[in-house]
Amino acid sequence: MTQSLQLFTSATRSPGISLSKHSLSKPSPSTAAFRFPLSFPKSSIRASSSPDSNPLSSAFTSQVLVPENGSTVGGGAVSSSVTREFVPVMSDSTAIEVDTVTEAELKENGFRSTRRTKLVCTIGPVTCGFEQLEALAVGGMNVARINMCHGTRDWHRMVIERVRRLNEEKGYAVAIMMDTEGSEIHMGDLGGASSAKAEDGEIWTFSVRAFDSTLPERTINVNYGGFAEDVRVGDDLLVDGGMVRFEVIEKIGPDVKCLCTDPGLLLPRANLTFWRDGHLVRERNAMLPTISSKDWLDIDFGIAEGVDFLAISFVKSAEVIKHLKSYIAARSRGRCCDISIIAKIESLDSLNNLEEIIVASDGAMVARGDLGAQIPLEQVPSVQQKVVQLCRQLNKPVIVASQLLESMIEYPTPTRAEVADISEAVRQRSDALMLSGESAMGQYPDKALAVLRNVSLRIEKWWREEKRHEPMELPEVGSSSSDSILEEICNSAAKMANNLEVDAIFVYTKTGHMASLLSRCRPDCPIFAFTETTSVRRRLNLQWGLIPFRMSFSDDMENNLNKIFLLLKARNLIKSGDLVIAVSDMLQSIQVMNVP
Repeated sequence: MTQSLQLFTSATRSPGISLSKHSLSKPSPSTAAFRFPLSFPKSSIRASSSPDSNPLSSAFTSQVLVPENGSTVGGGAVSSSVTREFVPVMSDSTAIEVDTVTEAELKENGFRSTRRTKLVCTIGPVTCGFEQLEALAVGGMNVARINMCHGTRDWHRMVIERVRRLNEEKGYAVAIMMDTEGSEIHMGDLGGASSAKAEDGEIWTFSVRAFDSTLPERTINVNYGGFAEDVRVGDDLLVDGGMVRFEVIEKIGPDVKCLCTDPGLLLPRANLTFWRDGHLVRERNAMLPTISSKDWLDIDFGIAEGVDFLAISFVKSAEVIKHLKSYIAARSRGRCCDISIIAKIESLDSLNNLEEIIVASDGAMVARGDLGAQIPLEQVPSVQQKVVQLCRQLNKPVIVASQLLESMIEYPTPTRAEVADISEAVRQRSDALMLSGESAMGQYPDKALAVLRNVSLRIEKWWREEKRHEPMELPEVGSSSSDSILEEICNSAAKMANNLEVDAIFVYTKTGHMASLLSRCRPDCPIFAFTETTSVRRRLNLQWGLIPFRMSFSDDMENNLNKIFLLLKARNLIKSGDLVIAVSDMLQSIQVMNVP
């Protein structure tokens, strides 16, 4: 039996849609009709129910088919000037692709067992091998991050090729994120060493000189030529957001002598900030460009290699993101290039222009390490929550990053404070959590990933058991009437899913936008997102609660449902009697049905 709710609009009427409060119970297979107390003041609604024993037998007459670009496929008069580029789709109309690990979890533990929070792993020397990458994928890695601060482009190309091969040969859908270095002041490469230990009371030299031979002992290169001129004796020099602290004690030409006051591990190309009289000295950083000449070359590399995400460091304004998007579009002219831009929130400038930066970007990363070097430490938790909430309101995925499990670089178990920190990020409903040094150079990358996975699963389960449904009063983010309708459909579908305790939401989406709108609502059940293109499938792997599938489908919703039920049942991913809600960006409807 299928219950459907279809919407009919006119181009001359802008729908104002509201959702009334109601209480719905989980339907029984014998229920013949439903009342959905939904109110659409400026649109007419047609609700239908079929008591037929075949759940796919409801009529699809007079359907309005509206894809995400606003153009009309069937009756209706919504138009748009947006054009679509050709993208390859699956040639086998009966095939379906789903991540191997997710498929195994669904078969073993059912719908409710799936992890909603996504996991990002930085790839480094200890995890760049094919076997190590596969171990991370098995452990739950959704996105592999390559950090352009370290390694050569040939090394990064090797990692990208191995991740792609892993996806093709083993059936994963791991996306690739390339993180730019940025033009902020930072250290050099430590003369080729992987790290160096600074002990309390040691004297180190920070120099802007170019050394022809090996670096002298306890000497560090600085990339900014005016460094020795800008710092003053008595300034505090913070390395990597405060992981190591020095005090400036002497200036000798291009060299700055510093006393180590807080010992720690120095990593190549770590960020440097300096404080004077308790305040951050940021004038020079503010004058440096967000995207350096090296970054532009790295971005060209990322475009050529077809990475899924570009994370831009030290974003100061929305104009930088807009300029970068225009550049990518120009470089990709004549071919499809689906690269999402992630703005890293890690400076005072980014906080001062936070909302406009997030609006311009495709997502954000709370880079707490560098951020904590520019604002008082006690402000970092509240800033994190603000960024997470704002991203959700604006329908942009958000990653919480930096020092989540810093102790596990050296130790096999985390501190209890680190577990509590992860729990808070999951409780805030962040889209993703990210490992940095823990997976790039740590001694226990697999164990660190397992901690992220297990803590995420436990907190998510607790959230559902406590029935901590959040208000769905999310602001409208669309700019057209068709966008508004899609948002209201997703809001209503998510609320119905919670009230009816459905097993899953099915969404058919060509661009991923409607799946993203459903993810924003954070429903209790998993969201099965069906799309035709590999790149969209990988990008959806960053967003909360989405299980992306790749398959070909048509504009005929009934045919799509028939096919997907057969394919998923054949793989034991669903069974007869499961209750699902189906929505699509091709058809303005909400359908509630039991799997036949």
